[in-house]
Amino acid sequence: MALVAYTRVSTGKQQASGLGLEAQQDAIERYAARTGQPIIATFTEVESGAVRDRPQLAAALDLCRRKKSVLLIARLDRLSRSLAFIAQLLEAGVDVRAADVPEANRLTLQLLAVFAEHERTIIRERTRAAMAAAKARGTILGKNGAVLAAEHKRLAALFAETVRPQVEAVLATGATTTRQIADGLNAMEIATREAGRWHHSGVSKLLRRLDIITFPAKP
Repeated sequence: MALVAYTRVSTGKQQASGLGLEAQQDAIERYAARTGQPIIATFTEVESGAVRDRPQLAAALDLCRRKKSVLLIARLDRLSRSLAFIAQLLEAGVDVRAADVPEANRLTLQLLAVFAEHERTIIRERTRAAMAAAKARGTILGKNGAVLAAEHKRLAALFAETVRPQVEAVLATGATTTRQIADGLNAMEIATREAGRWHHSGVSKLLRRLDIITFPAKP
């Protein structure tokens, strides 16, 4: 059965830079190569995961129905972190597959959706905690988000230090590229600050925060 690929990034800046999209496309292409199924179209959305009105997703689902194809995504959270929304898609009459869990069935996807919703809740709680901490220090939060951005940067730096030992352990194995470091961290089950898997772009940012030389993405 043919595949219709769907990728999503949250901002136009991410789309222009390729951050996030490259990892999704790599996962989708690996899935197609492994299963021998052709990709007949790819739809890319630039939209927040919290928004339900997505024309590119609607077009992808429509093509799946007309061509009796499978909707393929890189990760379940590329659709949304809303349990109700994912459940709605699963009931839309279109077969959905996630490249990171190729053996998943409908029940598995619904269970994964529960975890995706939990991850979104954690992110919201962390954001609220950061804002509360800033207020407690007497900081006035500006409408432009500059203060929150600074707090995010501070928290990212703190997180980077917590995983420094694991990064150094991966480097000690002979890893010389950001992809190899990402693979090493994932193999050690070290999650990102957003409780996700590591990709080369995230590792590159992590290495810069740790003042470690940035390696190329590919060997």
